[in-house]
Amino acid sequence: MGDVVGGLGRRALLSLLPTLRDRLTTDFVVVNGENIAGGLGITPKNAKELFSAGVDVITLGNHTYRHREVYTFLDAEPRILRPANFLRGQPGHGWCTVERGGVRLGVASISGNLYMNAGLPAFSVIENAIAALERETDHILVDVHAEATSEKVGMGWHLDGRVTAVVGTHTHVPTADARILPGGTAYITDVGMTGPRGGVIGVKRELALEAMITKMPVKFETSTEDPWLNGVLIRTGEERMRATAIEQVLEPAPGLG
Repeated sequence: MGDVVGGLGRRALLSLLPTLRDRLTTDFVVVNGENIAGGLGITPKNAKELFSAGVDVITLGNHTYRHREVYTFLDAEPRILRPANFLRGQPGHGWCTVERGGVRLGVASISGNLYMNAGLPAFSVIENAIAALERETDHILVDVHAEATSEKVGMGWHLDGRVTAVVGTHTHVPTADARILPGGTAYITDVGMTGPRGGVIGVKRELALEAMITKMPVKFETSTEDPWLNGVLIRTGEERMRATAIEQVLEPAPGLG
């Protein structure tokens, strides 16, 4: 599921997740939570709430370190991931493995380099993650948190046939290119945003428009209109590291706005 934005996005996720898990018969749930704390970053409280609700792995991105209280939590909790191509000295880690029903899922987080501030090159660091995960997993999902669509598409082709899925996050708008690549890897450029669709990528639209029109500093606030959950459902078969289907999950969350 794509970037959870603010309290409204969190409430949308928590309200819809139980029904979705039953309806879609999911085994694992991976959520990008880097905007869950008031629109920027994540706190240990936020993360624990997601884990308690049944989320298996939380991925992050460029707002990982917005709240200092999460720093030690990132080191201590294996199921929350910051991009693997952040510097080694920065808190946290970039990949993990979770297991359910005898199936082992590896999850890796990677940041784009174009227009982003990741300290290391994505295409070389992802090799470290794949090398570590492929020895101990049945399937691997890679979250590419990137601004440039070219980097995401490139990463999909680079990893095709080597991982089960490559999904993009960060830009908050679901793209229409979900497909299985020739090597068997499920791919989408951006899974979208879980939060208020009535704003501008999560921000109150009047504030975003003011900043765009006046070119002056404006304090952004999270929108409270029209919450949706955005994500993808990835199906696998018997073959290791291969997806059989990918479909978008675009669900309104009425009554929460």
